[in-house]
Amino acid sequence: MKLKTIAFFEVSHDEEKFFKTKLARHNLIFFDQSLKKNSASSICDAEILCIFIYSQITREILDNLPNLKYIITRSAGYDHIDLKACKQKGIQVLRVPAYGVNTVAEHTFALLLSLSRKVHNSYLRTRQGEFSLQNLQGFDLAGKTLGIIGLGNIGKRVAEIGRCFQMKVIAYDLFKDKKFAQQKNISYVTLRQLFRSADVLTLHCNYTKKNHHLINKKSLSLMKKNAVIINTARGSIVDTHALVEAIRQNKIGGAGLDVLEEEYLIKEEPALLKKPIEKSFQNTIKKLLDEENVIVTPHNAFNSIESSHKIMNTTIENVFCAIENKYCENRV
Repeated sequence: MKLKTIAFFEVSHDEEKFFKTKLARHNLIFFDQSLKKNSASSICDAEILCIFIYSQITREILDNLPNLKYIITRSAGYDHIDLKACKQKGIQVLRVPAYGVNTVAEHTFALLLSLSRKVHNSYLRTRQGEFSLQNLQGFDLAGKTLGIIGLGNIGKRVAEIGRCFQMKVIAYDLFKDKKFAQQKNISYVTLRQLFRSADVLTLHCNYTKKNHHLINKKSLSLMKKNAVIINTARGSIVDTHALVEAIRQNKIGGAGLDVLEEEYLIKEEPALLKKPIEKSFQNTIKKLLDEENVIVTPHNAFNSIESSHKIMNTTIENVFCAIENKYCENRV
């Protein structure tokens, strides 16, 4: 087997140890940060690039990697990679699909239950030694309508959990699994019907240019006043400015967000949220974080022990497909 130069970005110590054990014969380069233009020159010999979601793979970066043949992302989504540029340069992209079906679905309900029973507010209050119940009254999930956009693997698991909570489940998806819907008593509806009917709207679709800002001022205006939005998919599906406006004007009931627009910038420069901010977008994020009926987690929905093991093992399978230059079912 010919030795390969493989560059890994956004890896933890445990991941680095795992990959070194599995790929001991190869030339491995590790970085704990995301790949940026100024670091591309240090891996110009790399034939395989292994990244996570915060590495934005642009045409400009690819131009500095002349030997690159494969990009392996340790995620299901791949909107952080310029696929058009990869295709033109003959670079194959591999991913890790369906690694966190239970993990992400359970985090979805962790966010929802925190909002519905005001767990986050209750926790902060008792931490301060106050045990008043004032303004802590929540609502039951039983009998409420759960609207799911994207009834794929994760969406289906969310639907099943919702039914266990005795929720009515409606869904929108371009590709309908009518057998599953019939078995689980789920109704497919139009987007407009879903926006109007859902007490809880949860997003489980891939990000594409077509669904950029799918949740916007117009769609938010169709929703119930007490409706809650949960997003564990991709930040750019939601227009953050419109969401903040709707929440501050009490046009919807709240939001649980594991993802934000441009979150890779916030991750790289968290000080932006602690200083006087000039840019309107960062200012909008600060407003969002200040709302009591909003919960934001740091893209943590995927992060369980079981999910991490699945990601690493599937990534190794993808790497060996790349090394052996053979067909991989995880190819984008």
